[in-house]
Amino acid sequence: MDEVVVTALGHAGLRVDAPGARILADPWVSSGGAFLGAWFPFPDNGHLAAPVLEDVDLVVVSHEHLDHLDLAFLEGLAPEVPVVVPRYPSTILPRRLAAIGRRTVVLDAWQRYPLGGDDWLTVIPEQCPMSHDAAVLFSLAGRSVLHTNDARISLAQVRRAMDEVNGDIDVMGVQMSGASWHPVRYDYPPEESDRISEAKRVGKFKAVTRLVRSVHPRFVMPYAGPPAFLDPELFELNSGLHGPGIFPDQHEALTWLQERLPQQASAYLLPGDRLDVDRLVVERDRHWDGFSLASGPLERRRYLEDYASRRAGAVERAWAANPEPPAGSGLAEGFKAHLESLGRLSAYFLARIGMTVRFEVSGPAGGTWDAHIGPDRVRVDLDGGAGPANYVLRMDARWLAGVVTGRTRWEELLLSLRFTARREPDHYNDYLVGLLKHADLAALRAVEEFEAARDPFESIVVDDGGRKVAVSRYCPHAGEDLAETAVVVDGVLRCLGHNFEYDLTTGACLNARSDPITVSTVEPAATAR
Repeated sequence: MDEVVVTALGHAGLRVDAPGARILADPWVSSGGAFLGAWFPFPDNGHLAAPVLEDVDLVVVSHEHLDHLDLAFLEGLAPEVPVVVPRYPSTILPRRLAAIGRRTVVLDAWQRYPLGGDDWLTVIPEQCPMSHDAAVLFSLAGRSVLHTNDARISLAQVRRAMDEVNGDIDVMGVQMSGASWHPVRYDYPPEESDRISEAKRVGKFKAVTRLVRSVHPRFVMPYAGPPAFLDPELFELNSGLHGPGIFPDQHEALTWLQERLPQQASAYLLPGDRLDVDRLVVERDRHWDGFSLASGPLERRRYLEDYASRRAGAVERAWAANPEPPAGSGLAEGFKAHLESLGRLSAYFLARIGMTVRFEVSGPAGGTWDAHIGPDRVRVDLDGGAGPANYVLRMDARWLAGVVTGRTRWEELLLSLRFTARREPDHYNDYLVGLLKHADLAALRAVEEFEAARDPFESIVVDDGGRKVAVSRYCPHAGEDLAETAVVVDGVLRCLGHNFEYDLTTGACLNARSDPITVSTVEPAATAR
């Protein structure tokens, strides 16, 4: 092969071929789904087979989410195929790979992994360690591919990527459909859920559009569209069944980009479609003849129902792998010990949580358990329910048991959407989610050190309807550069990185637990006499 070719594997998975290099990036191709049998690739990539999936020299995996880290598939690859991963404060990713016998290479940010000749790849982790996500940059045969995965990389990072490849980015894959359980699993009236979904969807679209407009790659492709929810209990959450929602598909993402960046070459690839990076020509997989993402809700429903029937066994196996724990199984006591042990990991996180989280757990082993998290310790009351709670999570004991026993990680349970919730006040607390999803001393300490190192005095000036306001340059939540990610509307600054909103009079965060931004009105210059 003399040219560089990118083949879509579905979701965020890519195969990248070049002279002397055959690489899989974040392949999610096994039939068992992810996140407790809740997620499956959309559309179905089950027609892909060897040699597309097996005739490779290397696999690179960006992060530990199981729609990127396909352990069942990786375990079956030839033993000599190494897996390259980014270095994160937590070592969970290489440990999970070691558990299935994979040889793993851990790369530091921007460290080059040689692929022969002048070719290489490197990883670009998000700046804030609260999220362990990374982009992958390939330099192959004089061409470059920036595979952003789920990472919210900054404009400064993309500019460095362009410096690393000594020119423009040829192909840029962008993720425009977030992975979120909010608001779809919360107790909101339908109109409020729709409002929040639209704000988050548009915020994500705007952030990606800004990045693409600034970088102007030769070709951009939106990927990692919505997951398919094939379990009957979750089926109605599927994208395209009930109008715009929190999980836009690749067609919606591409339409948005093409309307706002009409001169930008762009297309989405379905599983098996190939892009010749030199000529920017797409070769379509004949498997998709007659299929369209824009066909409408009735056709989408028929497609998903057929897909669900093909994967019914995988969903059944997920339920069987998580049996209902019986009364007297010790789930309550194990849950109490588990959560209270998390309270010993980080005083910094506990001080920023300071809330009561109520767990309403159904099933013979369940109950109502109140976890008082912070400000200085975690205390679990197994006779809960009497007093107020800031946050209520409801779930089946079978899914919680996996977390308590270590079979499942908290974020896998949350991403499965196999729970419902409400909160009062209705503010997101990233420290609570961070404590649960990391449950790792090194990871939590890295967040504390990152936040302590931010310069609180550097500022930028934004325009609030003609009023000039000096604000902190970096978002207090995740360090996003507000010079790149700030949108100001009616006295509120929204950071497009994670949709945190700040009052431009007081600096207070309006929709989440966050330190305030600094704000001060900039006096207009005196008029010369």
